Amino acid sequence: MALLEVRNLTTRIRLRKGEVRAVDGVSLSLEPGSTLGIVGESGSGKTMLGMSILGLLPHGGYIKEGEILFDGVNLATLSPKEQREFRGGKIGIVFQDPMTSLNPCMTVGDQIIDEVRLHLGYSKDKAIERAIEVLALVGMPNPKERLEYYPHQLSGGLRQRVMIAIALACDPKLVILDEPTTALDVTIQAQILELLDDLKAKLGMAMMLITHDMGVIAGRADDVIVMYAGQIVEHAEARELFAETYHPYTEALLASIPPLSGEQPERLYSIPGIPPDLTRELIGCRFAPRCRYAQERCREEAPPYAQPEGYRHPFACFYPVGAPERVAITLRRRRDDEVKASGEVLVELDHVSKEYPVTRGAVVQRKIGSLKAVTDVSLTVYAGETLGLVGESGCGKSTTGQLVVGLERPTAGDVRFAGRSIVTDRAYLRQVRKDLQLMFQDPYASLDPRMRVKEIIEEPLDIHGIGTKQERTRMVARLLQEVGLSPAAMERYPHEFSGGQRQRIGLARALALSPKLIVADEPVSALDVSIRSQVLNLMRDIQRQHQLTYIVISHDLSVVRYLADRIGVMYLGKLVEIGTTDDIFESAHHPYTHMLLEAVPEPDPAIEQAKERSRIRGELPSAITPPPGCRFHTRCAYAQDICRSVEPPMQDFGGYHRAACHFPLTVRPREAVGASQG
Repeated sequence: MALLEVRNLTTRIRLRKGEVRAVDGVSLSLEPGSTLGIVGESGSGKTMLGMSILGLLPHGGYIKEGEILFDGVNLATLSPKEQREFRGGKIGIVFQDPMTSLNPCMTVGDQIIDEVRLHLGYSKDKAIERAIEVLALVGMPNPKERLEYYPHQLSGGLRQRVMIAIALACDPKLVILDEPTTALDVTIQAQILELLDDLKAKLGMAMMLITHDMGVIAGRADDVIVMYAGQIVEHAEARELFAETYHPYTEALLASIPPLSGEQPERLYSIPGIPPDLTRELIGCRFAPRCRYAQERCREEAPPYAQPEGYRHPFACFYPVGAPERVAITLRRRRDDEVKASGEVLVELDHVSKEYPVTRGAVVQRKIGSLKAVTDVSLTVYAGETLGLVGESGCGKSTTGQLVVGLERPTAGDVRFAGRSIVTDRAYLRQVRKDLQLMFQDPYASLDPRMRVKEIIEEPLDIHGIGTKQERTRMVARLLQEVGLSPAAMERYPHEFSGGQRQRIGLARALALSPKLIVADEPVSALDVSIRSQVLNLMRDIQRQHQLTYIVISHDLSVVRYLADRIGVMYLGKLVEIGTTDDIFESAHHPYTHMLLEAVPEPDPAIEQAKERSRIRGELPSAITPPPGCRFHTRCAYAQDICRSVEPPMQDFGGYHRAACHFPLTVRPREAVGASQG
């Protein structure tokens, strides 16, 4: 008997001007102990499906029709009070962003204790014991001590462990995970996913995993549902879906992902257009306006969701496609002699360090230490190339980018642009400021919400006295067209655009002064997979048109592999490895680089299930008191005594490839391997 069975669920959200058809006729079932993955773009209805099951719909939301049978009880007919007995007690929820989901005014211990006392009726002492027990269960270091911590005192990975502990505190039969790893570094993501695997095996609970990351789904889900515009368009076992895709939307999602292995496509496939407006009545196939295979019938008639004869699983399409390998792509291969592009050195970092003072005292502040954001980093950026910087949050990659463009001044060392120092020669920095531009991670936060798009893009032109007012207006219109937006967008405000469109506006502003270098800090981390591919393709097109040099900062290694010619790997303020893209992905020498690559989820169930478990242990040490010797030794499976006391020098491995490790992976001595396994 199914633990959860949803039958013809239809959820609406009332607005002033109509209703949003958030979930439209969805049916599914989930067996005890199994994992159901739900994927789709933002607005596809996957989160609203989960919230409908939990009874946590937003203001104006209601279930119009259908049944939600959980353990034989129809949750759709329960009163709010009766729903609360199931929510948290029998059904747990892990939200996407733990920082906004946890109460900042309560300790994490109190938040777990309240949950246990409410649903299980425990005494306070017994509830405290249970809180310590579940924190230990989710791998929280020093669980008894952490009961007294507030959410802001914990890292992102530990906050997510608290969210999981709250969800598990009452031994639920089902846990709904809504994008549980989206905001986490790849290493912390790997730890959380392994934790969920362990908990599922120990506790026998069922999981509903809602995500847009096909790699996460490939390694964890038993069955996968693909949703588009509030409806299910394809449903299959995980291995079957990735091996034989039928719906064009599923195929397009897979084709939009930059591959981690093999040759790289010249261009990623981008799904054109945007999802439909669900407040309007939709005729025909909802994906037809964006589908490359659509025929006239698709625009006039809605395809049934069914499993035709000869097909292995159900889908909703008149003209099904084959396996994802049928997608036509042009492959490219980088060669070492292409890395330098023009061969001209554009930027040099010469033993650069950046420290920030750490102070104490409410009135008279005194320095008690320093946060070592960047330590003794040297690297070269060539004109016309794309250099990727990767690493966990707190590794110093964003600070390095700010040092390059002159937004931060180094504590030690020098930064040279086109052969001249921008550290000692501040007049030169002002002169070349227009050649150094920054593209921020969050365009909504970095674009002034009170300014129209025209004013946002025109502002740097005005500051530098470029052109007349009429000429600047024409420049703004041209820039908007270059980044794929209509000149009519000039009179609109940032909040009137989607995330992908706002990122295009940010790119247009960065291009306004015709720079030579753009530092792109996590340029696509907040975007859906389909929008991400559009922005990545656009960045490469713009680079060719303007002969730009990029420094791309990202924790997403698939993005960096697609864009970058060379990659630098940073750990706790140090550059630990640098080389061509092929060097890093095919013959990484530093254990940290190798472990980063192993932690990245790939959209292939066979690869994911064959991976060894992540060997990165614990969390990033404090940058205020970094470990002596090799800074990675506290988390490295191959560390020896010398690693704990002597800092490894950079070794040359030929070409552009260098790494700082006493025991590089490809030349590691036999005794080091034996010690790591012992």
